[in-house]
Amino acid sequence: MREEAVLEQGLVAIQTCLDRIPFLKIREVLTTASLLGRRPDCVVRVEAPTGQHSLVIEAKSNGHPRIARQAIAQLKEYCSAIPNPYPVFLAPYITVSTGRLCEEEGVGYIDLAGNGRLSFGQVYIELEGKENPFSETRELRSLYSPKSERIIRVLLTRPRESWKVEALANEAGISLGLVSKVKRILEQREWVATQSPGIQLRDPGTALAEWTREYRYTRNRMTNYYSFVSGIELEERVAAAAQAMGSRIALTGFSAAMRYAPSVRSQRSMVFFQGDPAEAAERLKLKPVPSGANLTLIQPYDDGVFYRAELRDGIPLVCPVQAYLDVMNQSGRDEEAGEAILREVIRPSW
Repeated sequence: MREEAVLEQGLVAIQTCLDRIPFLKIREVLTTASLLGRRPDCVVRVEAPTGQHSLVIEAKSNGHPRIARQAIAQLKEYCSAIPNPYPVFLAPYITVSTGRLCEEEGVGYIDLAGNGRLSFGQVYIELEGKENPFSETRELRSLYSPKSERIIRVLLTRPRESWKVEALANEAGISLGLVSKVKRILEQREWVATQSPGIQLRDPGTALAEWTREYRYTRNRMTNYYSFVSGIELEERVAAAAQAMGSRIALTGFSAAMRYAPSVRSQRSMVFFQGDPAEAAERLKLKPVPSGANLTLIQPYDDGVFYRAELRDGIPLVCPVQAYLDVMNQSGRDEEAGEAILREVIRPSW
């Protein structure tokens, strides 16, 4: 959205918010046309029992932390020349991180749905949960598309490395343009340092937590089987069949978790299988079942799941990050298994 449109709709949201307080009265609204010199987008003068307060408003078309930080710096400059000011950041959608940043800086914030926090004089208003049509959905689709996920996977799997755009594109097997696009999104979120010579996650924990929420395990194509053998013996047979077929495999989910974190136990084998599962089933005399399976062959929606697979006892495992994602996105997921991978393998790499 254009910032003019954000301001216009935002003023409606602010007025609706202030109308909830019976002892407040809006005396005037000063826009850029009536303000002189370096000026905020708008000043709303509010009358309260404790006197008059000036809500100094800066509107932006993006509510990510990097943009908010710039707006906060501007607001503090404007407030120095306005009596009894209260700075307010306005954006179509404001992220949790941005809201936390505004609170730390003593700045109010509000989005176009009316979610926000205002605290001045005797007034304290905090509203959340209103559905926002300007949410991050479109951006999240860009960040967590199959090819873009390859970038996040590389950064989380090798978090101590700083990547040039070309090197990261080559490592992830994607285009330079896509890396540049994802880099801009990460910079706006302040997940990577903008002054760094390379791309490196500042807070891998935050990135992994969001990807876990957005990851869609069900995009894979899964076929469930029952075999009279199980566990390690079954997985060894699957690996041998795949080798004979020339198919690529990697254990994931609980099968990988048991090897990365020995405290994890499971009776169900989960295997990414790049090939025809029906052929493997015939070779291994597997029975397709709607329930009670002890083997799931998974045709991945993107080959990025095989990134940095490693051999354990002669069988490939997906990288710990991928194993964590797949464990945490099962129906009836096992929080303890996911936490074991995170605690024993992933966090130590950070």
